[in-house]
Amino acid sequence: MSMVLLMLKKWLIGAGKMIITVGVLALQGGVAEHLDHLNQIKNVRALAVKKPEELNSCSGLIIPGGESTTMRKLIKDYNFKEAIIKFNQQQKVIWGSCAGLILLAAEVEGEKEDQLGLLDIKVKRNAFGSQLNSFIEKNMIPKISDSVQELVFIRAPLITEVGKDIEILYQKEDQIAAVESRNLIGTSFHPELTDNNAFHQYFVNKIRNKIS
Repeated sequence: MSMVLLMLKKWLIGAGKMIITVGVLALQGGVAEHLDHLNQIKNVRALAVKKPEELNSCSGLIIPGGESTTMRKLIKDYNFKEAIIKFNQQQKVIWGSCAGLILLAAEVEGEKEDQLGLLDIKVKRNAFGSQLNSFIEKNMIPKISDSVQELVFIRAPLITEVGKDIEILYQKEDQIAAVESRNLIGTSFHPELTDNNAFHQYFVNKIRNKIS
């Protein structure tokens, strides 16, 4: 491909005029909800990623909420760990939501499980309580949208420590629930369980900006 065509392609992608493929890790958890949100965004092809090689066609990846212990085992069993690490090394954008956030974290309090370890944070599992303690909070996250967001917390992890390169996107008092670092995003809550598409649009915009 000539330099001119390559520059044109990057411009078209960055301007949202060319289709990009965004994957959702489809081993367990809230896959369908994320796919539905992505499919509402213009020029996005949403892909349920079931095999490591399918990541090759993706420009971004969502690791959804679910059960982190089960997902960790499936990532290992289906040889996804090295593929996701390579995906990150290529500076492709990854978003971990709830269980996905736990898996991205460098450390989980009280556990010594094999983490992806891509996000320089420490988390505490189920910090907001059990399923019965689930709640919805309404607040603004200025970097995501200028409108109020519904933040759905279900057996949510709490981010207890952050590294120096971590930007806090949402914090209520001393409770950190959303962060960003270079090509990585992590949320304790579930934007896919709301009718608001702002978080997914922000994620897609970040992918386009990385490509262009």
